[in-house]
Amino acid sequence: MKKVLGILIVLGLLMGLVLFFNKTPKVEEIVIQEKVVQKYEVIGNSIEGRPIEVYRYGNGEKHLLFVGGIHGGYEWNSVLLAYEFIDYLDINPDIIPENITLEIIPSANPDGVYKVTQKEGRFKVSDVSKDAEVLASGRFNANNVDLNRNFDCKWQSKSTWRSKEVNAGREVFSESESKTLRDFILKVKPLGVVLWHSQANAVYASQCEEGILPKTLDMLNAYSKGSDYKAIETFDAYVVTGAVEDWLASINIPAITVELKTHEVIEFEKNLGGTKELLKLYSKKGE
Repeated sequence: MKKVLGILIVLGLLMGLVLFFNKTPKVEEIVIQEKVVQKYEVIGNSIEGRPIEVYRYGNGEKHLLFVGGIHGGYEWNSVLLAYEFIDYLDINPDIIPENITLEIIPSANPDGVYKVTQKEGRFKVSDVSKDAEVLASGRFNANNVDLNRNFDCKWQSKSTWRSKEVNAGREVFSESESKTLRDFILKVKPLGVVLWHSQANAVYASQCEEGILPKTLDMLNAYSKGSDYKAIETFDAYVVTGAVEDWLASINIPAITVELKTHEVIEFEKNLGGTKELLKLYSKKGE
């Protein structure tokens, strides 16, 4: 009987130790968990109620914002590029300097993405429609508004996309997606904004009535250096009104437009190089 009792006591102690160590994670496990955790937030909704999300990395006082998919499914590769960055930063958060918070809005026009993928949230290349008319329609939101013509810089109700006339909304910030982006930017006050587009194979500066901000040129040249995209100060292929990047210039926030080479490529390594140069720039610059 004493022997059985002794065995039970030993087993009880062992079970207690197992429960204790299972409830108390090792220091290494805590560190790993902290490294991969990112802050996720829904900051608004599209016309059709799809969430507009932001992923946040780092805790620095300087905010750097990246935005994909403002032209929705027509530029679906800019959305996949943004999600690839999210996956990369989940594993490599240490590339973010201590004084920087990096934020990514992967899909600023989720209704436009849905038009060409029929998928909610993340999607695969195989989900994308091959129909040219469907792809073109994905540029616009559910109200058939070109969101990159709905911001407050030289706004006109009718604007242009190449040789086509496009609907810029009934007034500035008439669309829930543009309001969401505006309100988030005014809240966090980023020191710089990168907008991913396609397909001009270059990086462009932003400007409004007062011209190009000097700090925008710093961003432009840094991203160009790291990515090997050609740096172009002024987009002059056709007149653009109401663009988000130009509105940013009007409120004294530097912004650049990064145009991927085609509508299908992701070019992650090139854009990672450009991003690293921006992180280096903002980690050193005082404000």
